[in-house]
Amino acid sequence: MKKLLLIITVLILNSMTVHAFDPVDSTKAMGPATKIKDFIIYQDQSYYSTFPSVVKKNNGEYLVAFRRAPDRQVVFKEKGNSHVDPNSYLVGVTSKDGVNWTEEPELIYSHAFGGSQDPCLLQLKDGTLLCASYGWAFLEKDGLENIKKPHFANKYGTVFLGGYLVKSVDGGETWKGPIYPPSIAPEVNHTPMGNKVPAYNRGAMYEGKSGRIFWIVAASDTEKRGKTSNYLMVSDDKGNTWEHLSTVAVDDEVIFNEASAYETPKGDIVAFIRTAKYDDQAVIARSKDGGKTFDKWESMGFQGHPLQALRLPDNRVFLVYGYRHKPYGIRARILNAECTDFATAEEIIIREDGGSTDIGYPWAVNMGDDKVLVTYYFNKDNKNRHIAGSILKIN
Repeated sequence: MKKLLLIITVLILNSMTVHAFDPVDSTKAMGPATKIKDFIIYQDQSYYSTFPSVVKKNNGEYLVAFRRAPDRQVVFKEKGNSHVDPNSYLVGVTSKDGVNWTEEPELIYSHAFGGSQDPCLLQLKDGTLLCASYGWAFLEKDGLENIKKPHFANKYGTVFLGGYLVKSVDGGETWKGPIYPPSIAPEVNHTPMGNKVPAYNRGAMYEGKSGRIFWIVAASDTEKRGKTSNYLMVSDDKGNTWEHLSTVAVDDEVIFNEASAYETPKGDIVAFIRTAKYDDQAVIARSKDGGKTFDKWESMGFQGHPLQALRLPDNRVFLVYGYRHKPYGIRARILNAECTDFATAEEIIIREDGGSTDIGYPWAVNMGDDKVLVTYYFNKDNKNRHIAGSILKIN
């Protein structure tokens, strides 16, 4: 009798075990993507490293560009760090496999008149690399008093210089520039030198099927402090010259700033936009005529910023964004080819172990074999800011 009971018990346990690891159930549980690993791309306790972007070059090598500045708490024993710094430079590290990275960054660009921010990489079809950025000038009191035209200065007495681009035709070995785009008509602010602020923004440019480059920029179209809207710039000569084509998103109250552009297979131009004074909602705006006009912007129904869109091999879109609400981290969604299911696409939690709101700015690139590399800046326990990465398997 005891032997019979033992046999029955074993059979029941075996049945439960087989059910728990049923391959169909486990596949459903994985969702749209499975994370393989997290790792550090670049970290140095003496530096405050932030705002990366990434490309996979035509030779298969990966390049991550980021902004590096001294960690002023560590180096100078100051009370804290800022996202603007006179010693903020654009630098890059490389990798052959997306996991192991060069230890010492190479200089991409150092602005002659101030600190640089947010290097945004774009690789064109012919292998040309563009990197968009913008700068801040650090002025003394008398310099600030001499600025008579409208301008934007932060609480540190730092004045906005506006945007610029640098270009490489040899895979990032050397960089030429800067290329200063024109100021768009709605812009009201001026640089410390008295010129209208050149077009600028943080976000992904996109090369369309025709070779036209789409760049969604921000502009202070009112003297109301911090109020910006989004506009579309285009280039038909690989980023050498730019034209203001249209208005993307404007509102009396909502602030639109950091934005990424994307062209769908059908030819729609889609803007993924960060907001302020709108409960941190991510919003979308769409053009059905190649960027000449945009439909009214709308909330995508979730919080997060800024956003970057990556076309997957099957034409779906991997949309990644930072999440600066507890638990702090990095998130993503996989949209259909035309980016119309943003309200129902399942959210993918890549990281939720961030140490504070000072994290994020993710940027993704295809690795092959249905894998995606996501780069971002991060901190653990609110300590040193560093560049990190995650590899995901797309299901």
